[in-house]
Formats: sequence, C-alpha cells, structure tokens
Amino acid sequence: MTNPVLEAIADRRSIRGYKPEQITKEQLDIILKAGEQAPSARNQQPWHFTVVQNKDLIKEINEEAGKQLKREGSADVFYGAPTVIFLSCDPDGHPWTRLDCGIAVENMALAAHAIGLGSVIIGICYMAFEGDKGDYFSKALKFPEKYTFAVSIAIGAPTMTKDAHPIEPGRIDYV
Repeated sequence: MTNPVLEAIADRRSIRGYKPEQITKEQLDIILKAGEQAPSARNQQPWHFTVVQNKDLIKEINEEAGKQLKREGSADVFYGAPTVIFLSCDPDGHPWTRLDCGIAVENMALAAHAIGLGSVIIGICYMAFEGDKGDYFSKALKFPEKYTFAVSIAIGAPTMTKDAHPIEPGRIDYV
C-alpha cells in the first residue's frame, strides 16, 4: 500500500548535519502550524513553542547542557541547525502534558520532512535548564510562567542523511 503519510513516517530520519542558511518564514509557518494541529488530551494544547534562530543563544544553551552533562567542549547537541524550536509546558498540568508535547514535536518533524527539511528531536538539552542558568534560559526563551522545558527540535536544510534504523524484534505482543 502506498500512502504519503506512511511514506513520510518510513522515510524521515533524525538529521545530524545542517547547512548554515536559515529556513524561510514560509517553511517555519508550515512547521509551527503542524505542531499546533497536534492532538492533545482533552484538547488542552498544553504547549508553548519558542522559535530560536539566534546562533549565540543556541550556542549558549548547547554549552550549558554540555557543562551540566560534564561533557564541556563536546559535540553540538543541535548539530549546527539554524533553527531550534523549544516546547515548554506546565509540569503541574494534566498528567499527559509532556506526552502531548511529544506528539506536537513529531508533527513538526514530519512537516519539516514533507517540505524537504531535516530535523532531529532533542531532549538532552533539558540539562541546560537544570543548572544555575535555568531561569535565565526560561526567560530568554519566553516560557510562560510556571512552564518548563519539555522537548526541542532542531531544523534546517540537511547536509547528510542516514539509513533507516533496524526494527528491533519482539516489541509487539497481541493479547
């Protein structure tokens, strides 16, 4: 069976190399709309999206994450992407808030793929928000009051791709 949605799911890869050129406003609008259209429990739409295209701020968050991970000077967790979207949410919201953010970020990843861009969903940068600079970053990223980092996605024109990951056997049971 051929289906464009199923093909996009099968073809999308986590991209870890990007051209320095910024994505267009039109591309960004498409990706953000896909995130906004994600389903959420009781239609709470518990997320807040912060688009960062400031290279210095992206670098600063990366460096702080490396410091907190005790891997200073290590690789860029954003892989040189010119755009990073941070999703934040109220951790005291309903129990499915973070799951809803995960659904929204996957919508964004599929939308980016559909328009020829690459992306990688990133959670490890949460460490930047765990250290002394956490409040500073939350303010810099305009997180609403009480909101904390949920997940992020790096987006840009890819410079590489990779093969599909192998599907691990034994991950499905029928009851």
